[in-house]
Amino acid sequence: MQITRITDLSSPGLADYSRLTDVALRRVLEPAGGLYIAESPKVIARALRAGHRPRSLLIQEQWMPDAERLLADWPDVPVYVGEASVLEQLTGYNLHRGALAAMHRPVLEPVEALLTHARRIVILEDIVDHTNVGAIFRSVAGLGADAVLITPRCADPLYRRSVRVSMGTVLQVPWTRLPEWSVATPLLHAAGFHLAALALADNAVSLDVFAEAPPERLAIILGAEGDGLSQHALEAADTVVTIPMLHGVDSLNVASASAVALYALRTRA
Repeated sequence: MQITRITDLSSPGLADYSRLTDVALRRVLEPAGGLYIAESPKVIARALRAGHRPRSLLIQEQWMPDAERLLADWPDVPVYVGEASVLEQLTGYNLHRGALAAMHRPVLEPVEALLTHARRIVILEDIVDHTNVGAIFRSVAGLGADAVLITPRCADPLYRRSVRVSMGTVLQVPWTRLPEWSVATPLLHAAGFHLAALALADNAVSLDVFAEAPPERLAIILGAEGDGLSQHALEAADTVVTIPMLHGVDSLNVASASAVALYALRTRA
């Protein structure tokens, strides 16, 4: 490994970690796709298994054995090593998970490629809370949907908080960005998908009823907290589905709702 002990925080190799926001990281290597930060050895390992290419690693001394294991196939990747206090000064926060990796963003696949063999997909419309995005990806991975499609204004799944909350599953679940609904709706229908919008509406079907005979190919559409799904999304939907609630509560947090819907509508062999 190419190991460098940190003695100078102004070293060019440390710029990726020096208080850069996730938005800034995305622009580091534009137009090739920029960077994202993977945090913790477990998440870094998932990123590498997904075929993502590391640019460098930043670790505390005690995590060196993990670095050797992680970068066994990447001997030319620089590894920057420092004390906890030095790394906190560099990054602006406590690196309690011991390791960060600057990763090259993968090129997103076309929507059509993800739809080809999928039976269950989840569409995230304009969800701006990165914690919710990460939690939904974790539900998708654990409950068996095949892909996630996100609208142009949806939060970035590779934002550090999304990756962390998802336990790295954003690195293993196939995902890409959808075009606007005027283009996306005919594209999804042409691929044979029934669009089910999770929302409150007078004409909504109970999830219990809908789950009795779900369509073979199904796209579950989830909207932002507060505003919910846009009128364009509701007009695109073939069915509006509502989770039955008790005690005067009308809805769940979108991440919780995703887990309930995915479990009820999971595919069975």
